[in-house]
This record gives sequence, C-alpha cells and structure tokens, in this order.
Amino acid sequence: MAYIIERNNRFYVVAYDGTDPLTGRERRRWHPAGRCRADAEAIAATLDEQHTVEITEEATPITLGRYLTEQWLPFRKAQLRPTTFRRYSWIVDNYIIPTLGDVPIRRLRAEHLDRLYLDLLTSGNRHGEPLAPKTVYDVHVVLRSCLGDAKRRHYVPANIALEARPPRPQAQARKGPETWTVEQLRAYLDATTHLRLQPAIYLAATTGMRRGELAGLRWGDWQRATHRLSIARSRQAVGGRSMEVPCKTKTSRRCVDLDATTEKVLARWKRRQERDGNPTGLNDPIFTNTDGDAIHPESVTQLFDRNIVRAGVPRIRFHDLRHTHASLLVAAGTPIKVVSERLGHSNPGFTMATYQHLIPGMSSQAAADFANMLYPTSPAPDDASAGRHLPAHQHENPCQTAIRRSGR
Repeated sequence: MAYIIERNNRFYVVAYDGTDPLTGRERRRWHPAGRCRADAEAIAATLDEQHTVEITEEATPITLGRYLTEQWLPFRKAQLRPTTFRRYSWIVDNYIIPTLGDVPIRRLRAEHLDRLYLDLLTSGNRHGEPLAPKTVYDVHVVLRSCLGDAKRRHYVPANIALEARPPRPQAQARKGPETWTVEQLRAYLDATTHLRLQPAIYLAATTGMRRGELAGLRWGDWQRATHRLSIARSRQAVGGRSMEVPCKTKTSRRCVDLDATTEKVLARWKRRQERDGNPTGLNDPIFTNTDGDAIHPESVTQLFDRNIVRAGVPRIRFHDLRHTHASLLVAAGTPIKVVSERLGHSNPGFTMATYQHLIPGMSSQAAADFANMLYPTSPAPDDASAGRHLPAHQHENPCQTAIRRSGR
C-alpha cells in the first residue's frame, strides 16, 4: 500500500511494506515524485500494483520455536548423524518449545534460559520428576548452537546462551563390575549355545565389536581367505526403527582378524541361514531376525540381558563385552597399539586410559616384576633361614653396600 506526502512543494510516495519479521516494526520506503501530484499518483499506483504486501502471520516477530523448527533444525539435518538429529528434535519438541517456543527470539534473555534449566532440573520429565543434569546440559547445547546460528544470520545481536548458567553434569560411579573374567565369559557363552543369535554374541565377545557394527555386517565383509572381518557400516536405532549409517569414526572403519574357532561359529551360522531360506549373498546381512531382515541393534542387547541370570554371572551391559575383550587382551600382554586398532580407537592413549585399569592385580604384578628385576637373588623378607649361609655383605641393604664399597 502506497500513499502520497507533500513537503516543501515536493511530493513523495511512501510505500508500506508490512512489519519486520524480527522486530515487529512497520517498514516504509520513500520515493521522490517531483513537484507534480499527478506524477506522484502514477508512481503510487505502480507501486501498489508491483509491491502489494498482505499482512499475514509471517509479518509477526519470529519466535524461538519457529526459528528452531523452520530454519535451524532443517539446516542441521544434513550435517548431523540421524541419531543425533533425532535427539535434537526430541529436545526441541519436549523441553524447549513448551516453555520458550512463543518467545520472540530477539526478546530472549539469559534469565529465560536459567529459569528453563531450573524447571527441568526440578520437574522436567513427563511424570513431573527431575531431569538428570546431563540431559539439561544437552538442552543448553541445543540452545547455544541454535542462538549462535541466529547470531551469524543477524537474527539476534548476541548469543545469550553464552551468558546462561547451565548445570554441569558430574560423572557418576558405575555400580557393579564392568568386565567379566575369562571364566565368567566362558560360562556365559557355554550357557547360551542354544540361542539362535548366539553367534552374534560370540562374535562381539571375541572381537570387541559394537552392537551397531554387528547389526551392520554383511556376508561380503567376511574375507575367509585372509581370516578377517571388515567393519564398514553400522545400524542404529532412529525413532524406534533400525537404520544403516556410516561408522562412528574414521578409525571405526577397520578390519578385525578372526581366530579359527570364531570362523567355525560363523560358518555354522551361515549354513543355518541357508537352511532357513535366508539369502547369504555378498550384500545380505549376516545376522537377521526370523523374517530374514537385518537385526535391530536393541534386540541384541535384550537377548544378552535376558540370559545373564541363567548363566549365573555378574550383570554387565552388552557394551561391557567390548570392555571385557579389551581388558583381557591387555592383561594377556597384547600391545596397546594392537588392542586400539582392533577396537577402532583413534588414539592408543584412550585405549590405555579406558581399559588397562579394569583388570585387578595388574599394578601389583608390575611392582613385583620390577622388584624381581632389581634384586633377582634377594631372599624374601620373612625367609630368615634363606640368608644364614650367605656371605655377610649379601645381608646388606643397598645403602650399606654403597658405604662399604666407598671404604668409609
């Protein structure tokens, strides 16, 4: 809509373009039209014809909820793993929009975020119970990323999430064992030989593979000539459904050497698949459900959990089979670099810090080994008779020996 204004014997045509979607203020453009009113009326008619703007809900200030769902999430979808995107969408729909979704993004303040975090920590879940500090911090991460993107696009002057005070998640001590001993692992595998998918559990125990990597295996990944298994993909649960995704990291894409027994287990499983009528071509999944489809990662976990009591072993998570595999290798003297490559870690230092401490007694054995190297012929402290017939100087401690040799 355009209208005419006369100032100092000159005419101007003012075009009204609605309101700014960010600030809510009216937008107008001024067009000089000279000293003739007829010229001004002609310009106004042209502008009305070319730039008619309807006042709709799009002219209202953009809210945080609209920015999240219409701009930020669609933009991030192509950059995130499906599982991460699903998590972000859940956080936006269930924790952010119900409280701050209607707040104009330019009016958002750090106090709004602080109040949101406090409410979530007090009664944030659907049952009115407190959320874990780690979950609330994840909400903060989403808001910080969203508002940082809004600042780069000039929707807001600053990222106010940087001024908020989110809770800092604290590491909690794990309850119960994180690994099994060799005897416990053997007992579990022996007690589950009747299970249809026991080969999947066996393979996890002997290779340290993640459950998603197991579910993503294909028969073409098994290189029987070189006795190796290629890990090239993974299957993850996204929205309750199984989806094939790339490996977790670059180093997760790897080859794992197989022992002869594990290859026999895989060969028996392949023959069973063929008897059941399931395809075993190069691109067909190795582990399938009864319908012949690739197994869901969660089904492997549930199968593992259901049979722990029957085996009579301590309860651990399915992922702790990976811990068990690595820690037993370290305890057996396998070089950390080899263990790291087998697990697909990018840094052997991470493998050392994560797994080496899990086997009790390793540090004390190291102390004993060093003592034996330092004084290989020294008698035990409580064996008094062992030193009765030794020369006098062999009863000395290192300090006495040094003084005697110096001639003092």
